[in-house]
Amino acid sequence: MPWTLDSDRPIWAQLVERLKTQIVSGYYPPGSRLPTVRDLAAQASVNPNTMQKAFTELERTGLVVTMRTSGRIVTQDTGRILQARAELASEQLEQFWEQMGRLGFSQEEIWALLNQKKEKEGGHGHE
Repeated sequence: MPWTLDSDRPIWAQLVERLKTQIVSGYYPPGSRLPTVRDLAAQASVNPNTMQKAFTELERTGLVVTMRTSGRIVTQDTGRILQARAELASEQLEQFWEQMGRLGFSQEEIWALLNQKKEKEGGHGHE
């Protein structure tokens, strides 16, 4: 998955968001070792200091733990991972509602569209 970064927002914050998404989605499962700062910085084409800042933020939130002998690992606290997942989902929903509001949709119209989409897909989301 390519690292697409937006110049309108701080790069380190976008890195945090990307890594957080990879953790909550299971790309990096609980207890797994993360690539080094340098390796991820090279993959994302960013300065290692910028990637370090992202890791520091992930450690502050409790999603990443630094182990002296084995580098950084994803927390094994599945409750914390589920909490981060819920936070990301809430942010996405807020953005969705705001964007739909800017398009002129009322809440009732948004719900109707969502229900139509759900019925069209046979009652199932993307699983």
